[in-house]
Amino acid sequence: MHALVQYIESYLSSDKTPGAAGNFFWATVYVLLVFVGLSIAVIAMNWLERKILAHMQVRLGPMRVGPHGLLQPIADALKLLLKEDIIPDGADKVVFWIAPFIVVLAAFTVFVVVPFGPTHAITDMNIGILFMLGVSSLSVLGIVTAGWASNSHYPLIGALRSSAQMVSYEVAMGLAVVSAILMTSLNESKTGTLSMIGIVQAQFDQHEWFLFKFFPLGIIAFGIFAIAMVAETNRAPFDLPEAESELTAGFHTEYSGFRWSLFFLAEYSAMIAVSSIAVTLWIGGWLRPFPNLLQGSTWDLAFSSVPGITFLLLGAICFYNTARMPKHPLFKIQTLGLAGFGAVLALIGLMMFLPPVRERVGDIFWFSAKVAGFMYLYIWYRGTFPRYRFDQLMKVGWKVLLPTGLALLILTAVVGMRAELLAQVKQVFQR
Repeated sequence: MHALVQYIESYLSSDKTPGAAGNFFWATVYVLLVFVGLSIAVIAMNWLERKILAHMQVRLGPMRVGPHGLLQPIADALKLLLKEDIIPDGADKVVFWIAPFIVVLAAFTVFVVVPFGPTHAITDMNIGILFMLGVSSLSVLGIVTAGWASNSHYPLIGALRSSAQMVSYEVAMGLAVVSAILMTSLNESKTGTLSMIGIVQAQFDQHEWFLFKFFPLGIIAFGIFAIAMVAETNRAPFDLPEAESELTAGFHTEYSGFRWSLFFLAEYSAMIAVSSIAVTLWIGGWLRPFPNLLQGSTWDLAFSSVPGITFLLLGAICFYNTARMPKHPLFKIQTLGLAGFGAVLALIGLMMFLPPVRERVGDIFWFSAKVAGFMYLYIWYRGTFPRYRFDQLMKVGWKVLLPTGLALLILTAVVGMRAELLAQVKQVFQR
């Protein structure tokens, strides 16, 4: 028993990820934390998307179930679990049953190498970015098999659209990623890295987010990736595989209940995954704003207090809206529920001021805040842009993003090696 306790405590002083340190216990804990955290994030995203879109369209959104509809996602989850699970006649039952799990497994497996901090990751691979791109692309297999196994025209068309769309935009996405990887090699030893943690460390060492590297090349690479990641996750305005005005619901038309909820879970998990890649490659990952410029104990204390202050502000907003609730007996439960939710947020905020907690959650907070910004953009796009036609979608992928990505890759290499190239040119002219 004493040896087990020592084994568990030995990792607490480690500066490596659980996987790199070979600690199976903490690796398992991190896996469970990522699974639970991701599930909660999907629930929160479901509520936030409905509320934000409602406010964009001058509506209220969910209001009945819980204060301001906070319990609506839980009610929806219970409804889906209790609904009858139907498999169409003529469908390939085995493939039909397995397809949703393929999509979910691919979406969740990506987070094995997502670095929420220098040590806050399940493991760190020297090919981490390739692992993320490779595993995330496997979700198309689940979508294609779901559409084919349904034995219906609409799901099959949606599945074919999805496969063509994901293959087309993965090429441009890969070129943008390679251009960011080239930027990691701009150090004294001229060696790059494919490690997700190494990519963030390279941005810290170079005193610059890759978004602003070789201006405007970094911004262009980020723009290509941002467009491609929306298409990869089948979100508006590139939601052709699920176009309800054309295909009823697309590749998951014949799914119901729990299995349909798995596609829903996988979609939002994939959105968080590609947002995590974008944050890691171009926006400094877990690094706080100006980590090189604003250094010292005072600045560290100020930035480490931001998570606690943020939660206290959210709690204050809940208390403010509690005071504004109608003073009517029918609103009593809603008022108490909103006040209780505000108290929970305030308690979390106070806990984040404790030194041990403050030092450990700062990296996770900044990473999550950046990812949350991308998730808001997903909602904004959905409420703003009309859906593309499929021929327009293919045109953007092959005729715009692909040539731009190739030119960007060449320019990034030339600009990165400009000193060496100029030296060689001088040697040629001197001869």
